[in-house]
Amino acid sequence: MKILHLSDTHNKHRDLGNLPQVDVLVHSGDFTMGGSDMEALDFLEWLCDLPYRHKIFIAGNHDDCMIDAAFEGLPDNVYYLHDSGVTIDGVNFYGAPMLAEFADGEMRTLEHYDCIPDNVDVLVTHRPPMGILDSTDDEIHYGSSLLLERVIAVQPCLCLFGHTHEAYGLKEWKGTTFSNAGVTDYSYKISYKPRLLKLY
Repeated sequence: MKILHLSDTHNKHRDLGNLPQVDVLVHSGDFTMGGSDMEALDFLEWLCDLPYRHKIFIAGNHDDCMIDAAFEGLPDNVYYLHDSGVTIDGVNFYGAPMLAEFADGEMRTLEHYDCIPDNVDVLVTHRPPMGILDSTDDEIHYGSSLLLERVIAVQPCLCLFGHTHEAYGLKEWKGTTFSNAGVTDYSYKISYKPRLLKLY
């Protein structure tokens, strides 16, 4: 299975070109800048039109319009994961967003990450696990220690995230491949490429 991972497009999704052919496209949040319904609608129109067999997306901390969002009419091959999962060709995907409603609450965040099931093959989050592709030149870590604990327990094959601009990278650790594929830098310019990953 070929997976194209991207994150943190912040309304720049239409500036992405020459995307490779894959089986599944995964966007791990912050597709808007201000979290408006119109921004989300433009992103969804773009996403739905992409010629991929399957498309998965979750919400990031900029995507406040997704709080309590209910979707009707999405194509059958487009999946919005909010503490939920989907199985594609025998591969279990699970999405855990990072919305403002629980981003700062330790107990709410704990409950949020505790929902991640044990049989996940591809874990999609917005926030990174603590200490893994979660810091930049300021040396402040923006990841979650609670998420790191759950990832160690679950041991997914892939853990896909963004959030920390300019911490773009790939890391193998404890049997999991970690991908930060945020494509924009701190000035919100596209500076990095979506990442092509292979699973099985």
